[in-house]
Amino acid sequence: MATTTANTPFPTSSASPATPATSPPAASAATVVNDTASKAGDAVDKGAAVGHDVLNRVVQGAHSAIDRVAETAAPAVQRLQDGVQAASESLSQRASDARELGDEWAESLRSTVREHPLAAVATALAVGVLVARLAR
Repeated sequence: MATTTANTPFPTSSASPATPATSPPAASAATVVNDTASKAGDAVDKGAAVGHDVLNRVVQGAHSAIDRVAETAAPAVQRLQDGVQAASESLSQRASDARELGDEWAESLRSTVREHPLAAVATALAVGVLVARLAR
């Protein structure tokens, strides 16, 4: 019963336009959307829980690794600290000894100059001439 009209080359029908028979009512479409949103929300919640668990395990592993490194490094740090302290004490003692030796030499030189002033002046003059010749 398709007929062709003069205005159009396509066949037309005199029947009424077709209506979709499987169209869901508006209320059931909202229910489907809500169910889908609920399922998506549940999936997001499960994903967040899994992500939180993974994050907790990673953090726990990092804490354990740091604790092991700290336990291993503590004795080495203590030995290093003891070595630095011993070196500091040794250098302090050597500096003290050097000051004492310098003080002893200065006192010895003073006493020698007091005992023999002419010999001290002659020695100073000879050393001055020698330094002047070397400096040319």
